Amino acid sequence: MQKDKIILKAHKTIRNLSAYAFITCVLILAGCTEQQKYQSAEPLLMKNINKSQAMEIGEDVLVKMYFTVDKANIETGYIRTRPLSGAKDFEFWRSDNVGSDNKLLSNLHSIRRIAELQINEQDDGLFIDCNVKIHRLSLPERNIRSSAHAYDLLAASGKALQNIQISPEQKADMTWIDLGKDEQLAAEILKRIEKRIISQQTVSKKI
Repeated sequence: MQKDKIILKAHKTIRNLSAYAFITCVLILAGCTEQQKYQSAEPLLMKNINKSQAMEIGEDVLVKMYFTVDKANIETGYIRTRPLSGAKDFEFWRSDNVGSDNKLLSNLHSIRRIAELQINEQDDGLFIDCNVKIHRLSLPERNIRSSAHAYDLLAASGKALQNIQISPEQKADMTWIDLGKDEQLAAEILKRIEKRIISQQTVSKKI
């Protein structure tokens, strides 16, 4: 009887492990599919729109994604934003974390992104390209000499949130590490710009 119970328990454990393994594989495959969907940001080639209109739409799309435009030059067709800190899970209204990998990165580290748009007129239409740079904050460790000293690391804060107190030495050595390009977010920005342009052109035709 005892032996039968052990065997049943072993079978149950194996079934549970198999279920966990299956769920893990599904999540991994879903993440890979989402990654492939935004593998690269292909530039847009739009017709029947001038540079001024495209610049206005581009700026509006970036602002609606909570970027702040730092520079916009209509002559060169260039738009650049100020650094935007990565959204956390509780900031559900934001959309700058495109893809599960970027969501995880933003929640584990302090990151920021800078978006750039380049809009040029060509013979066959308007060429729109997007580049998003992503950086991760590198903060030197601060030595803790005692348990009492650990409380000095926290600045004045509320019960629900503790703010880290950065020492002058840490601030001086604080750097942003270049992680390369965020192709997924760049593709999402271009997709939104394309959708806005097509929508505007459709409305114009009806009028």
